[in-house]
Amino acid sequence: MEHRIARGQGQVIVHCIRLHRGEDLLESIKTLCTLKQISAGVILSGVGCISKGRIRDASGITIRELNQHCEIVSLNGTASKTRCHIHIALSKEDLSTIGGHLCPGCIVNTTCELVIAELPGICYGVEQDPETGYNELIFSTI
Repeated sequence: MEHRIARGQGQVIVHCIRLHRGEDLLESIKTLCTLKQISAGVILSGVGCISKGRIRDASGITIRELNQHCEIVSLNGTASKTRCHIHIALSKEDLSTIGGHLCPGCIVNTTCELVIAELPGICYGVEQDPETGYNELIFSTI
């Protein structure tokens, strides 16, 4: 089993942003990473609520749509100008929870307070993994 390990140099940079009603959660994260030229980041926190959700389940195929107000109870993953891989957990009005892979079309209702840590000296890349069949994240140093 081969593991690729990259070790960054320098201080972590923290980006804090408040998203507003009507913004697409995933597209806003991608835009922030592009504008700030983030080569490697990790989502530290994301709290708020959505009016519409789109998440993919573990099959990697099925996308579920939620057309109701939900609280964001967890948002985590990797984010960069080249690739974002983010998971979300949502609490519905009846307090049941649903979660999965964040897809475009997850729309902020009133707010989303987002905190992303940028990891200096690290760069995320993508490489086809023959075992999983997916383009998987690889780490390297800058």
